[in-house]
This record gives sequence, structure tokens and C-alpha cells, in this order.
Amino acid sequence: MQDQATRIIAIRHGETDWNVQARIQGQLDIGLNDRGRQQAAQMAAALATEGIDALYSSDLQRAHDTAQAIAARSGCPVVCDRGLRERAMGVFEGCTLAQIAQRWPGPNERWRQRDPAFAPAGGESLQDFYDRVVVTAKRLAAAHPGRSLAWVAHGGVLDSLYRAATGMALQPPRDWPLGNAGINRLLFTGERFTLIGWGDVAHLESDMLLDDPVAARPA
Repeated sequence: MQDQATRIIAIRHGETDWNVQARIQGQLDIGLNDRGRQQAAQMAAALATEGIDALYSSDLQRAHDTAQAIAARSGCPVVCDRGLRERAMGVFEGCTLAQIAQRWPGPNERWRQRDPAFAPAGGESLQDFYDRVVVTAKRLAAAHPGRSLAWVAHGGVLDSLYRAATGMALQPPRDWPLGNAGINRLLFTGERFTLIGWGDVAHLESDMLLDDPVAARPA
């Protein structure tokens, strides 16, 4: 029923230096830069009257620190959930796009083509990552029927939520924004997500970088 729908505000963490450098973060624990902290404060101010009932975050620092800005205004404590972590990228983590292409040309091609079965050495496949995100998202949403939740996570997590809500397959390239500290809205009604609004960055002073450097690269 509509009155039991869980309202979800899904937010990508603020900017990091590695976002600027187009360096793969994955599950490495990279903190926000000065601009990222400012973005988090602007985003939290924009959500100050939302009436958030529960606040969840990835346990990685860049997401958790972004969520703390919401907590300071809403009074909701941040609850960390490892299921909201970014995709584990194994040997790709810490590397730039150019380094990945040079060192692992075959794996790089499979990654760029969004092969659902491909996993960098030591990392997660795209399919396993998507399944992990959707299971986590449904678990958190189902625990709060009729309530408003805020989730702070990562670009890959938000990409998975968008695909789950729209029914889009994993392989087509992304053509929607995933700005740092952007606000995205979904509903969860029992078993499925519905997209309500996406890519709101009106509260920020400048355009954001994409979390997935491959998506940002010219074709």
C-alpha cells in the first residue's frame, strides 16, 4: 500500500581527491577533501526539513563523514552498514584509468564493457556487487515501512539502485548523473523500488564529478 511505502533519499558521498584524479577508490578508505566537506554541509542544509526517520551509511570514511553532516542537523544517529560499501575493485584500487589500461589491457576491456561476470583480481564481479546492493537496500527499506530514510553511499551503489528501480540491465552504459552529494529519491513498496527523482544538485554551487571515471570518459 502507498501509505506503507518507504521513502528513500539516496545520497552519494562528497568529493575526494581521488575523484578529482579519476583514481579508483573501491573499498579503500579515502576521506573527503575540503570541497567534499563543503558539499556535505550544503546537502545536509537542503535536507534539514525532510523529517528523516533513520540514517544509514556505508562504513567507508567518505560516506560516513558525509552522513555525519545530516546527523548533525537531523538528530538521527548514523548507522553503518557494510552492504552499502562501494564495489570491491581488487587490484584496480588506487590506480588511474591510464594505469589500469596499461597494466591489464584484457581485464580493462571487460570492465569497460560492463561484463557482469568480470571481477578484477581480488574484487567483486558487477553481478555480485549489484546483488549485494539490492539485497541490502531491500532489507533496510523493509525494516521501515511508511518511514523516511536517508542512505549515504557511493556511485556504484546508486547506479545499482537506479537500475533496480528502472529495470535496466547491468551492461548498458550509464547515461544519468551521479554527482557528489547529489540527492536522489526512491520509493520501496514491498518488493520493488520506484524512481521518484534523480540527480538533484541544485543545493550545490558547482557541477560534481562522476564517481565512475569510466562513465565520465568521452566515448
